Amino acid sequence: MEGKIMKVLLINGSPHAKGCTFTALNEVAKTLGENGINANIVHVGHKDIRGCTGCNKCGETGKCVFNDSVNELAPLFAECNGIVVGSPVYYSSANGSLLAFLDRLFYSTSFDKTMKVGAAVVSARRTGCSSTFDVLNKYFTISGMPIVSSQYWNEVHGNKAEDVIKDEEGMQTMRVLGRNMAFLIKSIEFGKERYGLPEKEKKIFTNFIRG
Repeated sequence: MEGKIMKVLLINGSPHAKGCTFTALNEVAKTLGENGINANIVHVGHKDIRGCTGCNKCGETGKCVFNDSVNELAPLFAECNGIVVGSPVYYSSANGSLLAFLDRLFYSTSFDKTMKVGAAVVSARRTGCSSTFDVLNKYFTISGMPIVSSQYWNEVHGNKAEDVIKDEEGMQTMRVLGRNMAFLIKSIEFGKERYGLPEKEKKIFTNFIRG
């Protein structure tokens, strides 16, 4: 593990490049950097991203049929050790463009995501953080990705970036998240080198309704 560059991809799902969500993600990124992890923030929330149409062409070609930021960022997702997804709260859920992006990113990429580390970060003026947090974490739990926690749910509050900076508890939560993520990534890399990944079974697909 010594000398190996470990990377985290941070996705800003807000339409505002330098707003509240970015401010939270940037605090995580700075802390990751201080702990020896290469952190890269990318902005997707302002882009025109259409939803998945269920065409399943990605199963044939290895990439999404819609050639946009999903295909552009898929290689970065493949090579990273962890991913942080940040979103503002819209009607107690995540930004619709971000959800379309994540649906297609996770569905169209066939590489093994097992033991890549995942974390969600949410930003709200007031409420709706918990439900948004739950939605984002589901992408990780269906993919064999351990979720990183902090000292509180990974959320900040404010109506503009300056407000988030004043949210001392929220910013501290981001720093703790960054340190916990760095530790977990390093621990998993050590475990992979020493013990390997968990044994894989052939996946079983079943339906809830029997004919």
